[in-house]
Amino acid sequence: MTKCKDLDEIRRHIDDIDEEIVKLIAQRSHYVRAAASFKKDDEEVKASERVEKVIAKVRKIAEENYLSPDLVEYVYRDMIGAFITMELETHKEINKTS
Repeated sequence: MTKCKDLDEIRRHIDDIDEEIVKLIAQRSHYVRAAASFKKDDEEVKASERVEKVIAKVRKIAEENYLSPDLVEYVYRDMIGAFITMELETHKEINKTS
């Protein structure tokens, strides 16, 4: 991490990070949509056991990176919730056309 000389420089770094985060979310979105075609029903889409495994994994990664696991869990639960909604819609579309 770079020591910044002013607030503008900090904001430029944050903007760069935001761009990378959005690109990664787009990649994740691609795989989430693809996963919908392999699932039989809404319960498989919701996959509560899988959600909890992901949460445990990212909490551990947060700890390893000296970041609050609670913060990461909060962000991931919101993100996963949004992806589940998207995947449910995708799953419904796939099954409507099959």
